[in-house]
Formats: sequence, C-alpha cells, structure tokens
Amino acid sequence: MKKIAVIIGSMLVAGFLTSCNDEPVEANFEDMINMTIYDYVSDNEARFSSFLAILEKGGIDKAVGAYNPDGLGYTLFLPDNDAIDRFIQANDKFSSLEQLLSDDAYVSAFGRFHVVNMAINADEFPFGALPEYTLSLDLLTVSFTVEEDTSYYVINNQAPVVEPNIETSNGWVHVISEALMPVTLTTYQWLLEHDGYDIFRAAAEATGFDVTMDLNTKAEGETEKPFTLFLEHDSIYTRSGISSFEELAARVSPDDMDYTNTANPLYNYVGYHLITGSRFMDDFVDVSTNYSTYSDIPLNVNGTGLDILINRGKTVFDTIISGTDTTIIDYIMFFYDESNLLSQSGAIHFIDQVMEQVQPSRQIQTFQFGEEPLFNEYRLEPGEYLIEDADALETISWVGEDLIYVKEADEESPAWSQDYIYLNGDFRVSYVIPKLVQGNYTVFLRAEAYNNLNALVEVFIDGKKLGSLVNLTTGGSSNYPFSTIELGTINFLKYDSHTVEVRSLVPGRFLWDHVRFEPY
Repeated sequence: MKKIAVIIGSMLVAGFLTSCNDEPVEANFEDMINMTIYDYVSDNEARFSSFLAILEKGGIDKAVGAYNPDGLGYTLFLPDNDAIDRFIQANDKFSSLEQLLSDDAYVSAFGRFHVVNMAINADEFPFGALPEYTLSLDLLTVSFTVEEDTSYYVINNQAPVVEPNIETSNGWVHVISEALMPVTLTTYQWLLEHDGYDIFRAAAEATGFDVTMDLNTKAEGETEKPFTLFLEHDSIYTRSGISSFEELAARVSPDDMDYTNTANPLYNYVGYHLITGSRFMDDFVDVSTNYSTYSDIPLNVNGTGLDILINRGKTVFDTIISGTDTTIIDYIMFFYDESNLLSQSGAIHFIDQVMEQVQPSRQIQTFQFGEEPLFNEYRLEPGEYLIEDADALETISWVGEDLIYVKEADEESPAWSQDYIYLNGDFRVSYVIPKLVQGNYTVFLRAEAYNNLNALVEVFIDGKKLGSLVNLTTGGSSNYPFSTIELGTINFLKYDSHTVEVRSLVPGRFLWDHVRFEPY
C-alpha cells in the first residue's frame, strides 16, 4: 500500500520524471506570449487534428483562442489522435470521427469537458478535484501514480498526463494519452455496471440506499447534495469470511430483517459508508475529524500521519509478527490509486477492510462555514460578496445589517483559510453546524478583536446563552487582529446538529472566522 505522503512527496521530488522539467515545455513558438491554447493545437495539427476538429465543430475554438472573460485563463487536457481513435473504438455510440462530429450536442459537451475554466499549472494539481469546473460544468480529479522509475499524474482515473505545463498566453495545455470519458453514471449506476461489487450493491438495494445513490446532481431542478461513498470490493468481504449479501446481513443484522427501517443495523451499516458532501483525498490530508454519515453515527478519518486512516484504534483487523517486531493493523486504509473516482452523485473511494460501525470518539471540530454551498463558490476567487438573498444560504441566517462573505487574496491573512463573514451594526446571526458526537466540549469563538468599532456580543447554542459578554474591541493585536475566545463548556446529550447564534449587545463590526469545539 502506498503512503499518501510518499505519493505526493515523490511527485514533488521527482519533478514529474516522465516529462516535467523545472521549466514549462517548449511549445515551438518563437513568441509564446502571443500564442493561445487554440494556436498551439492548430500549429500541431498533425498530432492533434482530431481534437482540433472537435474544438472547432463544438465552437470551443473561440473560447480557447481568446482570454477568459473571468480573468482566470484556461487549462486544456489535450488528447492526441491515437487517444481519440481509442475513445471512438470503445464508444458504442460512434464508429468514426465523422460520426462523432455529426452529433452537435455531444461534440460540444465532449470538447468542453476537456477545458477547465481556470489556468492551472501541474505544480498546482491537488490529490483530488481541481479547484474550478470545466466548461461543461463538471469537475475533474487528479491522482498520482508512482512507479519504480517514473511518476505521473492521471486525470479522472483515466488519462495519464504525458506532457504537462505547456504554457500559452491564455493558460496551460497538458497532453494526455487517453481522452476523458464524460461522467454519465450516478453512483448506483456505477455499481450496476462494474463487476466485483455485488455484495455492497445488494445491501444498498435491500436497505433502499440504491435510490439515494441514484442521484444526478446536475439534473435540472435537483436539490439533493452530493455524497461520498467508501466502498469495499467483493474480495474484501470474501477475505473477511463473507461471500454473499445474505452472509453480510446475517453478520450485521442477524435478528432484524426490516432492512429499510432507519433503526435497522444493516440500514445503518450501508448509510455509514456515505458521508455528506463530495470529498476527495486532499480534503482528508492533515485533518483528523468526524464526518457526518447517512447513518446514526459519524465516521472518523485521520489524515495527520503518513497515511489517511479510517477509525484508527477501533477494530483490530490483523496482527503481523516479524521476528521481534509486532504490527497491529487497527485501522482501515484507502486504495489511493483507485480512489477519487467521480460519479454524478459525488466521489467514490475504495477501502481495504469491511467497514462496520464503531462508536466514534469525540474530536476537535472546527466549523468555518464549509457546509455553505454558496460560500464554496465564492472561495474560488478573492473578493467581498454581499449576500442579497437570504434564501440562498442553507446553514446561515441573520437579521439586521447586511451580511458579507469575505475571501482575502493575501495568503498571510490572519483569518483561517483567508475568509470570514462580516456584519456591521445591530444584528443576530445563526449558524447551523454539522452533527457532533455527544459529550462535553469547550467552545471557542474566533473573530476579529482589535478595533474600537467592533461589537460587544453574546453567544447562544441551541437557544441557551454560553459564557458572558464578549468584548470584541480588544484581545487581538495589530499583527494578529483575530482572536480565539473561550466561551465556556457545554454537554451535548445526543449525536445531533446544533445552532450557534451570535447577538450584538452593543452594535458594531463583527468579523466571524469560525467556531471550535474541543472535547474535555
């Protein structure tokens, strides 16, 4: 099993051994600053004539031949002619390039799927989803493959990058050896069409989660949010002595066959494999926290070490003795190379043990409005965003003065993640945080506390006041104006979400960075 840190570290140290040097690839133009992405493709027509025809027929040539009106540049993942030929041969819909070009809607969507609405150098690739959508409004993911003598990026688990970092005047070109297959399957459809996942699929069908997982987030009018599936191959079940759905059901829920009941153990077993939101490998790195699931308890993922580990210390799966050394395998790991798979429903990751529910431990939980979809869109570009429609927010509500979301450009910003929400005047603002494991917590509010114009506030959790008056005019410094203020302690009696409300007692400015809960 590869280590996540080794994978990323190898990419950095090797400098992309296959074809990436310290300098961008020479694109054979005398004056590259005047050459667009479209110019590069057309100048190398002998190698890329098929995709050039796709760009032109789909009307995308005009976009990649000009500057991005959003000012972000473009990134083209460029398949060569051989890659397009293989794509056509594997596609039941088309038998030739000419037939593909004759389908106006498909050729436009296919071309747009290869163009990201942002200029991204390979050095900036995450181990997960790229930070901007394609022109077809899809996400692309990046994984790393490290072999004995080479390392390379793979896009959407399909297309190795063979020539990265070709710089043009309006963005970057990365040549790929396979064309990208548009994401057309929901998570449930993916399970239906891929062999080796019959046991979990049958469990999903028996519990009704097949309907939940048959989610197309791009469908018109769809309001359900994406989710992330942690998935075991049938061979993982077999290794654990489970060779069929019936044996899984007998092990997980031996005395209750009402599988669609939300209190049923099998129902919660399947729901435990789905965490809220579409989360990728890089989202787990350097973080140890509990994630809300579709079951009655959360799931712990710890990415603070060399590996990303699930439910560490909860179940002993194996004990390995080698000489005088004993290694206890008390965690679940990811198959990194296969993970970061995209469906229309969200991300899919593959795991190496049967993942049964275990009682979670309380974790330090920091909430900084990451559950708010509109803010996640705004995070892509620095600026101040006035929220004019209160109904556009799902987890935050307020009365009083205008609410502004601020994303700062300065990477040295004293605000965590360089962002915060801002109000000024007489206000009440509420934030519904995700579920927390029951137990005792110390609560901390982080906000700017170094301005005489700031408010004096009171904080309430689930309607009950916590701590005393918070004076935000003092506590910070000129270099660190944001301050973390201990509010007091609270005991949550059950696993549930909670509402944190801040009320101005003396009106003024309020720059709210986050709220944190620490077990005690």
